[in-house]
Amino acid sequence: MIEKEYAYYAGCSLEGTASSYDRSIRVILKALGATLRETEDWSCCGSTPAHAMDHVLAGALAARNLAIVERMETATLTTPCPSCLSAFKKAHAKVTQDKAFSDEVNQLLDLPYKGGVKAKSTLQVIYEDVGPDAVTSKVTTVLPDLKAACYYGCILSRPPKLAAFDDPENPVSMDRLLAACGVDVRDFVFKTECCGAAFGVPKKEMVLRLTHKVLTMVQDCGANCVVVACPLCQQNLDLRQAQVNRAMGSSFSIPILYFSQVLGLAFGFQPEELGLDKHIVSADALIRSRRPKGAEDAAPPVKEKARKSTAQGTAGKPGDAPGAEGTASAAKEA
Repeated sequence: MIEKEYAYYAGCSLEGTASSYDRSIRVILKALGATLRETEDWSCCGSTPAHAMDHVLAGALAARNLAIVERMETATLTTPCPSCLSAFKKAHAKVTQDKAFSDEVNQLLDLPYKGGVKAKSTLQVIYEDVGPDAVTSKVTTVLPDLKAACYYGCILSRPPKLAAFDDPENPVSMDRLLAACGVDVRDFVFKTECCGAAFGVPKKEMVLRLTHKVLTMVQDCGANCVVVACPLCQQNLDLRQAQVNRAMGSSFSIPILYFSQVLGLAFGFQPEELGLDKHIVSADALIRSRRPKGAEDAAPPVKEKARKSTAQGTAGKPGDAPGAEGTASAAKEA
């Protein structure tokens, strides 16, 4: 188990559409012994659109946040969002390797960035700094009905020299962390294919086609859920799933979970603590059968009425079955 402090950059989407990702990340990192320090007075990193307009301005937006972390005297910045991570890594590389670019960027900043911060995805922190064995040691709950397709998206491990994490064509970090929790991880050949990213508005038809391909391959590999580490991937696959069905004549109803939510469930946290009630496609049917580790061969899952009674009487101890809130969510979805 780690006892380490990280600067934490949630970014724009994790304060809005991906708030469940932020919530679950904080829960599991605390359980794993990591201390997160909020990046003080953080601002948008520039992410997807800025570099298309002005490379220097895009670098300055990201470098401003890196300079704040540098002032915090914290060596490592972690962010759950691959787009934010890519912006930080690009800015760091350019500032530290190109003096002319560094001078231009720092002229735009009140606080210059000197190149002293290492940016890592939160998935990378858990995989490399914590490790699968330590994750296994925290598991209190089994998830027998989950058959997961791990979907990394197109930039988490790319480009390889910049990302410097996992295999760019066949990443395995998420697969191994889920396997460490006892989850049935399927062989998913589309794990790094693009879902359309941020083109949902200007290129909606393209995004729907790409998302349809990803979801089709999920079904083909025998998975019943997709596990992601990117807010944009989660949004396209979850929020747009009904749009895909209408446009392509499909009938997908596949829950799209953040890897941190799956780890949180395995650690015994309740779905509401992990923001699972915020998703469009409900995962209630898949997580209803979860039970304490070591009780796999015991009595069958608690019936609906008993589960309601348990939730009312125990205030949601780790490892308990879903409470009345989860039941109401499932009824609403039905």
